Amino acid sequence: MKKSMIIATLLAVGSLVYAGQDVHWGYEPDNGPASWGKLNKDWRMCAEGDQQSPIDLTGAQQKNMDMLKLEFPTANLKIIHQTHVVDAIDNGHTIQINYDGGETFKIGNENYALRQYHFHSPSEHTVKGRHYPMEMHLVHLSKDKKIAVIGVFIIEGRRNEALHKIWSNLPKKKGQEVHHENVQVDIDRLLPQNRATYRYSGSLTTPPCSQAVRWFVYAEPIEMSREQIEAGRKIFHGNNRPIQPLNNRTLLYDADFEK
Repeated sequence: MKKSMIIATLLAVGSLVYAGQDVHWGYEPDNGPASWGKLNKDWRMCAEGDQQSPIDLTGAQQKNMDMLKLEFPTANLKIIHQTHVVDAIDNGHTIQINYDGGETFKIGNENYALRQYHFHSPSEHTVKGRHYPMEMHLVHLSKDKKIAVIGVFIIEGRRNEALHKIWSNLPKKKGQEVHHENVQVDIDRLLPQNRATYRYSGSLTTPPCSQAVRWFVYAEPIEMSREQIEAGRKIFHGNNRPIQPLNNRTLLYDADFEK
């Protein structure tokens, strides 16, 4: 795959997705979630979809799901304050960390490769109506372009050492790309020790709000220090889509997620 195609794929999943030329979306009243479905005909699922994300995770049915194998090798990371993509579209506010490792996530016999992870503040998913200070989304893509996202809640606590080297050198302005030549992160260290998860079928949480996204949200949060959370919020805050109705979907809770 050519480098340009890889970059396009990275920008087409998760919260950093392709947007039509000259069409701006964000989280303000004039271009926020309530308007996404009207801003571009290709984003109509944002208004019409019946399996949208995020959702409130209350009332999940407990069921042991198929064991999922997570293998997160280290990799060189590239961090982007992604408010502009290659077609000069204002994509809102977040920190995205691109990941070029190998196959990392297996659902049954199907492999999903981790392509990028990014952050929302406050959290997009809620539990009993409660938002967490932040939420991390790890976006995975299969060879046939199916999307699976792992969500991780973040609370205030101890300094997150796994993210410290990256967080201490965040991009200083919109559109800036910071390359960490010698920084490697073991993704497994970013995940909670308790691997219990909520599971449901949903969508991207930003335009085009594509559905059939497999969501796995850890029940246990990870910690970041107050200073780390505040540093992130100076760059991205209020970039959370409102809670969407569950409709007829099944929400499962699995307490035996494989470590």
